[in-house]
Order: sequence, then C-alpha cells, then structure tokens
Amino acid sequence: MSSYNLDEVKEMAGGDDDFMKVVVQTFLEELPPDVEAMNEAIANGNSSLAYQYAHKMKPNLQLFGLNLMNQIRIIEAWSKEGKMKDEVPEAAAMISKKVNVASSALKRDFNL
Repeated sequence: MSSYNLDEVKEMAGGDDDFMKVVVQTFLEELPPDVEAMNEAIANGNSSLAYQYAHKMKPNLQLFGLNLMNQIRIIEAWSKEGKMKDEVPEAAAMISKKVNVASSALKRDFNL
C-alpha cells in the first residue's frame, strides 16, 4: 500500500503531468517545515500556533490521501477547547511519521 494517494491530485491536474509535479513539489516544500513548526509549537505548549500549522496542512494532507484528519482534529480541539491534550503528542507523532514517509516516497517516485 502506498504512503500517499494521488487520485485527487490527478483529478485536479486533469492529465497535466507538469502541473502534478508542481503540486508534489509544493507539498515537499511546505509540509515538512510546517510539521516541524507544529511540533515545536506543541513542545512549547503554544496551542494556538500548533493549531495554525495543523489547520494550514489540512488541504494538502487530504489532497494526498494521508488520512490524518482525526490527528489534526485532536490538535485543533486542544487549541480551541483545551481538550485532548494527552492525545496531542501521539497525534503529532503520527502526522510527522506519515508526512515523512509520504515525502520520501514522493521524492523517489517523482525523481525530486
């Protein structure tokens, strides 16, 4: 099973391989630093900054089929309502792992 799903990207690109590559490059440029910044915010107890990064990542995570919405919701719930704080480290770890694995696979698959 692949660590990502390009169905939505392909649909959006409408057969334009160059556009698809740009979307993949954007993912690779934006997601890993955002994940790092989110993790730093969590480590510092800055829930509002963690929320901003988690929220910003949602469209890309969905676009690439990473199935991390539950983990994003945990971080958002912690930020908005102070709930689920105990689940935040595990959620962040899962986001980090999946983004790292997908990034490596995308780099390999697109020769980037």
